[in-house]
Amino acid sequence: MSDESVSARRFAREGMAVLDRLTESARDDVARAAGLIADCVRADGVIQAFGTGHSQAMVLEVAGRAGGLVPTNRLSIADLVLYGGDAPSVLDDPLLEREPGVAARIYDLAAPRTADLFVIISNSGVNNVIVEMALHAKERGHRILAITSLAHTRAVPAGHASGKKLADLADVVLDNAAPPGDALLELPGGGAVCALSTLTGVLLVQMAVAEASGLLLAAGERPPVYVSANVPGGFEGNLELEKRYAGRIRRTAS
Repeated sequence: MSDESVSARRFAREGMAVLDRLTESARDDVARAAGLIADCVRADGVIQAFGTGHSQAMVLEVAGRAGGLVPTNRLSIADLVLYGGDAPSVLDDPLLEREPGVAARIYDLAAPRTADLFVIISNSGVNNVIVEMALHAKERGHRILAITSLAHTRAVPAGHASGKKLADLADVVLDNAAPPGDALLELPGGGAVCALSTLTGVLLVQMAVAEASGLLLAAGERPPVYVSANVPGGFEGNLELEKRYAGRIRRTAS
C-alpha cells in the first residue's frame, strides 16, 4: 500500500480540486481568450500554436484534433528539419530552445499573416525561444494568447536578454494554476512528483474553444470544426474544410 501522502487517491483529489477552482477563477480570462480566437477565425486567420517540451501536448490540443478548430497550425522546433532543411542532428541539442534566432526561423517558415493569432504555451514562460517567439509575433502585429503558470514564472528569473517573460507580452494570459516546478505532490525529504499543467492546460484550451465556438454561433457563423477521421465521411469532410486554409496549415503524420 502506498503512502497516502503520495498516492493516486491524493493526486486525483488535489488535481480535481484545482480543476474545480480553475473552472471559476479562469472564467473572465477564458472569455477574453475566446474573443481573440473568434476574432481570428472571423478575420480568416490561423491560430498558430507553439510550445516546447511537454507544452507540445497543449499545442496538439489546440491544433489539428477532432473536435477542434480547423484553422490551426502547430509550430515546433522540429520545423527547422521538416521545413527548413536542417539536418536531423540539430535536434540532438537539448539546449537548442535557448539559442537566439530559433524562434525567428520557425516563424518565417510558417509565414503567418497579420490576422493570425499566436497561442504560446510554456509552464515557466521564461525559456529563450518562447519569449523570442512572443516578441517576434508582437513586433509583427499578432495578438498573443499565453498559457502559463503565473506561480512558476514569478518564482524564476527571466531567461531572455530583454528581461521579458511570456506573460509580460501576451494580450491574454490563461494561468494554468500549476505550482512552481509543475509537480503537485511533495515527496518526503524534498522534491515533488506528478505534473499538473497538462490537466489544467487541457481544461483551459477546451473551455476557450467552447466559448469561442459559442461566440461564432451567436453571430450566426458555424465554427469550422474537425470531425474524427475515424468516423464515416470524417476524413473527406475535413479535407473540404482545410481547402480554405491551403498552404497555411500543416498536417503531418506525427
